[in-house]
Amino acid sequence: MQKFKKRVVIKVGTNVMTNKNNRIVGPILKNLVRQIAYLYERDIITILVSSGSAIAGKEVLGDCSAVDPTTRRQVFSSVGQPRLMRHYYSMFHDFGMRCAQVLATKRDFAPGEYRDNMINCYEALLYEGIVPIANEDDAVSLTMSMFSDNDELASLVAELVDADMMIMLTDIDGLYTGHPEANDSELLHQVKGDENVEQYVQENEKGEGEGRGGMESKLKIAKSTAKKEIPTFIANGKEEDIIIDIVNGKKVGTKFTQE
Repeated sequence: MQKFKKRVVIKVGTNVMTNKNNRIVGPILKNLVRQIAYLYERDIITILVSSGSAIAGKEVLGDCSAVDPTTRRQVFSSVGQPRLMRHYYSMFHDFGMRCAQVLATKRDFAPGEYRDNMINCYEALLYEGIVPIANEDDAVSLTMSMFSDNDELASLVAELVDADMMIMLTDIDGLYTGHPEANDSELLHQVKGDENVEQYVQENEKGEGEGRGGMESKLKIAKSTAKKEIPTFIANGKEEDIIIDIVNGKKVGTKFTQE
């Protein structure tokens, strides 16, 4: 059993792990796990909040006859979750590590026995050096107990485990002052407190493919998480060493701080 000196919550979005045909890209997941293993060797334990179960389900089923969007999501996610976990299990095993699945709904984070039980679960996994992989329990989530997206779930988990840092991985380098591809657009490396950067979101938005959380959501969550004294980053998950660079203090992505 081990005790780790730091805890980092990493949220990886669907748009990071998939290609233009909405297929999961194995090498990207492998690179993600490699970086987590690098941190692990330096006594930094990671909690991974991973999207992708619905995409994984579509890879298996192709289509679903259900018309209701919520039911379709339940079917695809239920089928895809074990497929996604199989990917992760195999990759973590290759690095001599273990992982575990932790599914939750929004109601599980409300004060009470459900929250207490979830804290006990996370603490036990982290103490054993097992990487928790969190996702929404789509099969049982009702509208009232659904997260707005996995960015919100990541923030709640970061607060729950008293994380030292949260990293939200997307397919752009961070928050820009305009559209990311515009010549006069600049990457904002740091946002402090309630600094007004919402004006940049509209042109910065590129969409999230099959995911639910766009830049507007990320900005809101990043600010709220930073207020909990958890430094939060928005960064490009397709960059080879992005997680390692952030943890090592390199000037990459957009960092959100309380002050």
